[in-house]
Amino acid sequence: MFVIFQLISHRYRQRQIKRILVGFVYTFIGLVLFLKGVNVGFSQVGTVLGRDLASSNMKWLLVPVGMLIGYYIVKAEPAIQILNKQVADVTNGVVSAKLMNTCMSIGVSVSVGLSMLRVILGIPIQYILIPGYLIAIILSRFVPDIFVGIAFDSGGVASGPMTSTFLLPLSIGACEALGGNIMTDAFGVVALVALTPLIAVQLMGLSYKLKQQKAEKAALVLTEPDIIEDFDEIVEIEEVEENGE
Repeated sequence: MFVIFQLISHRYRQRQIKRILVGFVYTFIGLVLFLKGVNVGFSQVGTVLGRDLASSNMKWLLVPVGMLIGYYIVKAEPAIQILNKQVADVTNGVVSAKLMNTCMSIGVSVSVGLSMLRVILGIPIQYILIPGYLIAIILSRFVPDIFVGIAFDSGGVASGPMTSTFLLPLSIGACEALGGNIMTDAFGVVALVALTPLIAVQLMGLSYKLKQQKAEKAALVLTEPDIIEDFDEIVEIEEVEENGE
């Protein structure tokens, strides 16, 4: 596609074309190595871990172990780290990268826990997705606009390659071991991972808004006595001036 548009438009110069081609080579090599590693080890580990946990006498361990993996897998997702830095730059540090990362980790952790619960109990995914998105839409009416945008971006970023290649095989392995329906019980973990950061980031925005309102009220209360004192001084000065006249 790039070659076709370049032949039609002749937009880029020779040096720019060389740089773009080098970028293509880097991207191709990176994707090949990443997908090879996923197929050989990463997805296999997820499948085996899910199958072994579900086959044991303590099936309930799937939920806490899944939540723990979901919490820390966020730190391995490159796109999330880029988003966190961009959010910190755009908000001038009001929403720090550390706070954003913690919020995303909690959101993904909850979503993986819900996914493992679905695998064990066979809960239909619509019972979670529909109320979840309703909550997200309702919250968007009460939080600052910037947090709404960040929330919906974070949902897409959280369901990246690390999530798809590890958490999905984890739920598939657990579902196979429990004898459930893979199509209805195992799939949906990526959809849940895309949902919970929306709610988590918007709750953070709501908390920020409430703290800001509280600070403004406190500042108003502190300035009121000063206003009254200044008014009393003005009245006294006017009375002195009138008596002097």
